[in-house]
Amino acid sequence: MRRSKAMQRVEQNVALLIKQTLGQAPEKMFWYCQVGFWVFIGLVSYGTLNIWFEQYQFSYFLHVILQSGIGLALSIFLQKSFIAIWYQTNEFRLWVGLALIFAISFAWTIARMLLFRALTGEQDIWWNFGGWYFSGIFIYLCWTAMFHGLMYYQLLQREHQILLDSQHKIQEEYVKRVEAQAIARDAQLKMLRYQLSPHFLSNALNSVNALIEMKQGELAQQSVVKLSKFLRYLLDHDPESRVTVQQEINALMLYLDIEKIRFGDRLSIDLRVDQDAEEGLIPSLLLQPIIENSMKHAISKSEDGGTIYVTVRLLGSQLKIELCDTGKDSYEGVDSTQEKQNRSIGMENIASRLDALYPKQHKLSFELTEGRFKTHITIPFERAALDA
Repeated sequence: MRRSKAMQRVEQNVALLIKQTLGQAPEKMFWYCQVGFWVFIGLVSYGTLNIWFEQYQFSYFLHVILQSGIGLALSIFLQKSFIAIWYQTNEFRLWVGLALIFAISFAWTIARMLLFRALTGEQDIWWNFGGWYFSGIFIYLCWTAMFHGLMYYQLLQREHQILLDSQHKIQEEYVKRVEAQAIARDAQLKMLRYQLSPHFLSNALNSVNALIEMKQGELAQQSVVKLSKFLRYLLDHDPESRVTVQQEINALMLYLDIEKIRFGDRLSIDLRVDQDAEEGLIPSLLLQPIIENSMKHAISKSEDGGTIYVTVRLLGSQLKIELCDTGKDSYEGVDSTQEKQNRSIGMENIASRLDALYPKQHKLSFELTEGRFKTHITIPFERAALDA
């Protein structure tokens, strides 16, 4: 499995920081441990040797202090050497490290024995060179263990901090990307919604104009009142909002009432909505373009008119919506593919809105069967929150 680019960037940052850390001077923690280590060595040396042999003179005490200082200075050289070979193989680091420890221990042993002779006046000490040298090797082995422990601890802490920072940045980028997607989705929904209003308004005004030309002023007035209510519904809801099934049905009936004034008895409406489904949420004006297509391609083309069927059911966690229309002669000689193409503009609009609101969670299908053009919509059921 390929690693993500984000993780590759994290690993590169970790490697870069480790390299930078190894090249820097010792940090405060290292100095605290360094000074503490050599102070401890001095105290142990004075407590186990000078006090044991009753060497209370100041010269012996000064020797302990100076040999610890020399040991600290040599350990800094050893630290620089370890850093210089850090990226070599483990085997190389092991053998070179041991050689450095033996060499620096030898130098420290010579230095502190000469210093001991000079400060205390004791001359017969070289016979015990092996004991001094062994203790030096042991001390620098302990120092090496302390140094590597500190280095790995510091690097682990730095790496952990980088991972946390990188994870935080990745989360910030993800949030920004989600916000950008949400803004794009809202813009798309607004665009789709604004496509509906002018189209519907044009058809409604054409219907009113037709009634005026037919000198049916009272019907034209009723149409204008219902049109006003419908437009008020548009203004009261945000373009990307969702409304309850009951609200959408009420708005749809305003539109059908306007059309019914125009078509009269030629238009019949069969409305069936489950009571449990009335509080479900759906995109506003989802059904209107489908019914508008039915009026244009079915009802208006039939001399006897037809029937608009609207069925909304709640099946488990899914909201099932079915809309269909009939026209006695409107579908004669028309196949399903041709009819879908005739209604493609409104249908593409609906499909785009559903894709934006319910990605991979909805179903939209059309069929022409038994003299009826049917539209099937399935979306997840979400109940509207009750007002407190």
